[in-house]
Amino acid sequence: MAIWISALRSERIKLGRSQIILLAVIDPILCAVVGLMANVSNEEGSWTGLFMVMTLLHALLFMPMMAGIFSAFVCRYEHAGGGWKQILSLPVSRSALYLSKLLVVAGTLAFNQLLFLIVVLGAGLCKGFDLSLIPWEVFAPKLVGGFVACLPLAALQLFVSTVWSSFAAPLVLNMVFTVPNILVANSVTYGPYYPWAQPMLVMMQAGGEYDFGAFGLPIESLMITVGGSFLVFLAAGLVYFNRKPV
Repeated sequence: MAIWISALRSERIKLGRSQIILLAVIDPILCAVVGLMANVSNEEGSWTGLFMVMTLLHALLFMPMMAGIFSAFVCRYEHAGGGWKQILSLPVSRSALYLSKLLVVAGTLAFNQLLFLIVVLGAGLCKGFDLSLIPWEVFAPKLVGGFVACLPLAALQLFVSTVWSSFAAPLVLNMVFTVPNILVANSVTYGPYYPWAQPMLVMMQAGGEYDFGAFGLPIESLMITVGGSFLVFLAAGLVYFNRKPV
């Protein structure tokens, strides 16, 4: 337990010394602008309509981008100046070190989801929506599901970031595969298995608003795919990291 706490504290300190956490704020701010500009009338279902408008940009682009950026950044210090040789030569469990990095990324993504919820509520209040009509039974599964659907991508990007010594290469890879999200999501065959599209599919699908492409798949099937993808990427990353030469 002491090793876990030390590893988590170390990763938190490295993240706290940087300004990268500010990126988690940019996403909600831009989504808030979209929400305020959206033509959503103040009537029944207005909260859900506003949420879906803001979710499109949030889950389509920003969530996959944030997962890639945070995963690459937690490995940045180790890539600089032979940091991997120093840290891997210490009597610290490699699994604990790797999982602590993943937990830091997951925590940052959860913080990003919380900020997104706050700006949705703020945008709704600015539009004069009634707080008592907030459909928490719709918001909760979408927000939690979107966070869970980001974990496979975070695990994959962390794996790639530990393999490649370049800080920029994983970011470029993430950007390249994020761009075709909307096209891949329309495919029932490939959409559910595409890590960059999984957050959008879960957040836009949970509740059954859409029935085309991969959006029409049952939420249970999507979450099983998400869980399987996460386990595969996590196992691959752990196996590689534990065998990574010093």
